Formats: sequence, C-alpha cells, structure tokens
Amino acid sequence: MITLYDCATAPSPRRARIFLAEKGVAYETVQVDLRNSEQLSSAYQKINPQCTVPALRTEEGAVLTDNAAITAYLEARYPEPPLLGTTPNEKAQIASWNWRVESEGLLAVAEALRNSAPAMANRALPGQMDYPQIPELAQRGLARVQQFFVMLNDRLADRNFIATDSFSVADITAVVAVDFARVVRIKPGEQHPHLQRWRAAMAQRPSMSV
Repeated sequence: MITLYDCATAPSPRRARIFLAEKGVAYETVQVDLRNSEQLSSAYQKINPQCTVPALRTEEGAVLTDNAAITAYLEARYPEPPLLGTTPNEKAQIASWNWRVESEGLLAVAEALRNSAPAMANRALPGQMDYPQIPELAQRGLARVQQFFVMLNDRLADRNFIATDSFSVADITAVVAVDFARVVRIKPGEQHPHLQRWRAAMAQRPSMSV
C-alpha cells in the first residue's frame, strides 16, 4: 500500500491528502513531527534527504519527495478522475495556474511566516541548512498574499474553478494557500466576494476535510 509521510498541521502534505482523497486512493500515514524537528532526524533523512513533507512511498517502493512528483505519479497510476487535465490545452492551463498559485500564494505565505515567527528563528527556509530570518521579506510576503487574494478574486469573477471548467489540482493548491494564509492573519474579506463564493463551494467537497 502507498505510504504518505505527513504532518497534520502543515500545508504541503495537506495538498497530497486532498489529491489522494479526490482519487479515492487508500494509503497508510506516518506522521512526521515538524514541531520537534523530526524532519531533520537521521532516520527521516534516509527517507527524504530534503527534510520536508510530504513524501510518498509508492506501491512499487519508490519514494517521491515533493508534491510535483506525487501528483504526477498519482495521476498516471490512478487516472480517474483526471485532476491534471485531459486535453493538451487543459493540461497546459492547469499546470500554469497550479504553478502560479504555488509561487504567488503558498510561497508568499511561507515567506511571511518563516521570516517572522519566533519558532522559526534561523529556519527561514525548509531543508537541512539553517538560514536566518529577514524581516523585510516577512513584510514583502504579507503584501504578496494580499495581492494574491486580489488576483484570485478577479480570476473567479465569472468562473467556478481556478484553471479550467472542471475541478483540478490548481483548486487544491489554491484552497491550501488561502487557508494557510490564516497563519499570517490574512483571510478573504468582503472585498473578495468571488473568492469567498469559490471557497464556500470547495468546502462542500469531502476531500477538503482531510
């Protein structure tokens, strides 16, 4: 059976959990305690030298160490329902929007959080190496998150899904990014009616509760 190395409180493994739930794939879970730096332990480094979660051990025994690889594997192994598109144009649109949501949303929140939270002093970037916090990057991250919400709201003004006319991995990444922004005290407001409508619709999907 597939094994997911997870952390229930972290945003990145939540993306993998939602993807697995949407695919209806059964899997085992191994919790990695990020709060106590278990991801930096020698035991976990043997599983994932990048010292990050999620990691996924496939049925064939390979270990995938990032969401890009995990989603590509699961889509190929379990093609229904398609979450990365079916036509060349859909695949391109979904890949583009998923990248944009990750870079402009998730990474912006991470920039704000990791450069300001006392618990992450000297841990401004994930991985084996320690990097100092830069307060100016925290402020820039907050500004980027605000602009990300404006962008999503505009994108959703006349559509129900982020990338195409169907639910896709771009919606999964966007849900996680929007929810993750709460850790830096930013959430959709009345100035984001389309974003709020979309998030309420996403909440009706059972996968979003994992």
